[in-house]
Amino acid sequence: MVSQKPIKIADYKVKPGKKNKLSSFFTDTKQKPLDKLTGETLLQKGVLELANLQDKLFAENKYSVLIVLQAMDAAGKDGTIKHLMSGLNPSSVKVASFKAPSSIELEHDYFWRHNKELPARGEIVIFNRSHYENVLVTKVHPELILKENIPGINSVKDVDKKFWKNRYEQINRFEKNLTDNGTIILKFFLHISKDEQKKRFLARIDDPKKNWKFSVSDMKERVYWHEYQKAFEDMFNYTATENAPWFIIPADNKWYSRILIGLIIYEQFKQLKIAYPRLSKEGKLALEKAKQTLLNEK
Repeated sequence: MVSQKPIKIADYKVKPGKKNKLSSFFTDTKQKPLDKLTGETLLQKGVLELANLQDKLFAENKYSVLIVLQAMDAAGKDGTIKHLMSGLNPSSVKVASFKAPSSIELEHDYFWRHNKELPARGEIVIFNRSHYENVLVTKVHPELILKENIPGINSVKDVDKKFWKNRYEQINRFEKNLTDNGTIILKFFLHISKDEQKKRFLARIDDPKKNWKFSVSDMKERVYWHEYQKAFEDMFNYTATENAPWFIIPADNKWYSRILIGLIIYEQFKQLKIAYPRLSKEGKLALEKAKQTLLNEK
């Protein structure tokens, strides 16, 4: 997936070990290196290139890919999944969406429901929301932690800085274990402005075809906008690592955010140097024998 002008992926990558300010990342890119028409054309070509790489990923059967999408409501996660994954083989790509945990899920540790959805070798899995909800929604609403029945956590006062530091470390260990065993993790935050979210909420209300997308609960969470921004900022600073990087994607323009995510995924795939398996001498002889058998059939 190549653009007319170079897009610097490093501009969107969170630097591990740094105190990154979310406000320093733009929700829109005014000086885009390409126009919308060119971008959409490149996106279609890029999807075909991704499909080719996915085929090699499946055939090689060594790596798996976990793509994490996090965002405020109406930032475009569903549309991103739809556009980027439209050309991929559905047999080896899955989407897992996580909402509020069920009573059964709360009887296990918070990784339990995510572990069940992790990709097998050769597969791509997209988490539409993820284990990071456990340092986002729960950080804005710490009373939810009490439902997890964690030993030593008896009141909201127990959900302190030490608790969150420990939880970030748990997530880093979880992801390190995955990457050590061949899972490539790419984490994307779709960075939308409060004004753009308002615009999209109004569009959902005014358009009967989009009414189903609007949720009153989304409006309730909008009240906590600044608290969520701080929670996201802490999440980046504590969980951005070299093995599982975070990318902050300007999401006020949907088409441009999709281009950026597609490009980053494609570049990461290329770095793996994945290829179709090469047959041994014996394997090639077996293929030739099978071919001759087929050709000799009456």
